[in-house]
Amino acid sequence: MQWNLTLERELAPGLTATLGYVGSHGVHQPFRQDNFDMVLPTRSATGYLFPPAATSQTLNPNFGRISGNLWQASSSYHALQAVITKRLSHGVQFHGAYTWSKSIDTLSATVADDAFPNGLMNPLFFDQHTSRGLSDFNVGQNFVVNLTWETPAPRTGSTLARRALGGWQLGGIYKASTGQPFTPILGGDPLGTKLDETAEPPNRVVGPGCETLSNPGNPNHYIKTQCLAFPSPVNLYGNLGRNTLIGPGLSNLDFSVFKNNPIRRISENFNAQFRAEFFNVFNRANFASPTDNRIIFDQTGSPTSGAGLITSTQTPSRQIQFALKLIW
Repeated sequence: MQWNLTLERELAPGLTATLGYVGSHGVHQPFRQDNFDMVLPTRSATGYLFPPAATSQTLNPNFGRISGNLWQASSSYHALQAVITKRLSHGVQFHGAYTWSKSIDTLSATVADDAFPNGLMNPLFFDQHTSRGLSDFNVGQNFVVNLTWETPAPRTGSTLARRALGGWQLGGIYKASTGQPFTPILGGDPLGTKLDETAEPPNRVVGPGCETLSNPGNPNHYIKTQCLAFPSPVNLYGNLGRNTLIGPGLSNLDFSVFKNNPIRRISENFNAQFRAEFFNVFNRANFASPTDNRIIFDQTGSPTSGAGLITSTQTPSRQIQFALKLIW
């Protein structure tokens, strides 16, 4: 089910603003599980308790792996969208767009349960409420603006001055967005699910300084590991929800300078365009989520070294390139 409502207004000649709401709700969607053949827990007042690993048994011990798909997943999406556009006039045009949204589902993948780097492997298929949370691809806020300015050329002066000062074109694209969600997990299989791939959650600690679970701007210790605890007893399914943490955001500016040089002697449309393009102008380190180091405790409950360490970025460092483009 999808619905939307849009209001558009012309603020001035060539300048329009759009405000819209977009929503959707999906049911009977694919819930992909890499392996259903697991040990089933029992429901208690404190949560799901798994039986002792020494005496427990998988659903069908005759199989090592049973993959499949349940058409039981659900999703919802709500977004506020704002757009402002200025058509080309006086050599200037720009387009800006802002989206404030939230996407929630019980599983974000269709081909494999961990298709995204922040996805969870083999969640509890029999109770999809335990995996309901922000979608793996959710970006809460996104802002993009692009601008192009064709600088005015002098109408008087020498021919050499008009050629040198005319034909310049400046452009820029700026993007800012919040980060994508992810889930800290436990190493190994402390619950005793007897799955080859697990993503078992820890417990969340409530207390001063633990209102949020991340340290923004700290790539060495992005996850507040002191706000997470190993479940007690060890066979208790942790209470940390899926995709509770939000990774680092993104801020990036790309800039370009073009110099158009029409050569009428060749043809009316012939143009030798010199281009200088600057990517990530401010050389900002846009850190990625610590999905490679999201294991907080090992199977015995000991803290793991490097938990919450960020080892990659979303964008490359500053890059500059020059080019000559011939247009005819």
